[in-house]
Amino acid sequence: MKIQFRILGLVCITCALLLVQPLQAQVTGEQNIIYQNSFTTNPGWQTNNPSSDYWDPNKAMYHYSIEPSTGNYAYVTVDYDRGPFTLEYDLLPEKTDEAATFRLGFGSKEMDRSKNTIVLSEFTNGKNGKLMYLRVITPGSKLVSVASGQGEGDMPCYGGYKDGKPDCGPTVRFEDNKTYHVALKYDQAQKQVSMAVSEKNTGRQIWSYYVNTWEDLAGMNRIFLGSVGDYGMMGRYASGYIDNVKLYTESTVTATPTVVTSLQTTVPVTYTTRPTPRPTTMLPSPTPTPTSPPSPLLPLAALGVAGAVFCFKKIRPRL
Repeated sequence: MKIQFRILGLVCITCALLLVQPLQAQVTGEQNIIYQNSFTTNPGWQTNNPSSDYWDPNKAMYHYSIEPSTGNYAYVTVDYDRGPFTLEYDLLPEKTDEAATFRLGFGSKEMDRSKNTIVLSEFTNGKNGKLMYLRVITPGSKLVSVASGQGEGDMPCYGGYKDGKPDCGPTVRFEDNKTYHVALKYDQAQKQVSMAVSEKNTGRQIWSYYVNTWEDLAGMNRIFLGSVGDYGMMGRYASGYIDNVKLYTESTVTATPTVVTSLQTTVPVTYTTRPTPRPTTMLPSPTPTPTSPPSPLLPLAALGVAGAVFCFKKIRPRL
């Protein structure tokens, strides 16, 4: 009789241990939008050349026409202090003359490509064709840049060496009258800025690269485009449209789901599960956090308990 109770107790304890599910921390990134505009309505960007830089209501996009040595600009002020960020936008270059450049970025109030803190994407028609550039100036006035072609840019390569020479990978050129999606990302922890360009229609990434900043970026409060700091030949134009401009940061949300299990000491054994309420995180545009799937051991444990009870009834002496 004592052996029977010991066997039953061992089976019940084992099943109870199987029912205790491990805590799984779910970590997801939440986008905190600083600025977002799809240009379905007038964005109200400030410009010193409204005949070249303006909102086109028919296309629901923002038109640009950038000429060197004119100092033209268009911008919007945003509320940003410091920390990691991502700036994304769509670009449709319609005409990029030789020696002309489209540029859009995030920087200080000067919006100058040659000084002050700046993170800039450039699409230039230069001596080696239509290349893409990532250009960064740090608060300490350190300039770093890279181009989508060999031997281009102020500091052309960071990706290793081949045959004793810096290796930037294959040359990649953009085309007019094709829409691209551009993403500029600042990773504060790694002190890196990256640029990725993909075809809008297919989603295929055609070029990406990063540069090291070696220091934190700060002091930027304007998303802008224009030719401030470009002292090239006048009469050359980079014209087209931008759309879907978005600047955001990412935060980490950790949710720890738990399962509350109640085990009775009498036979039969009953299990009761109560949902654990979750705190609500007040963040813009929340993304639902996935929960941990139920353990596959639950049905096995339940069958074990049921079998133990059945066997106990079979083998105990009849009164």
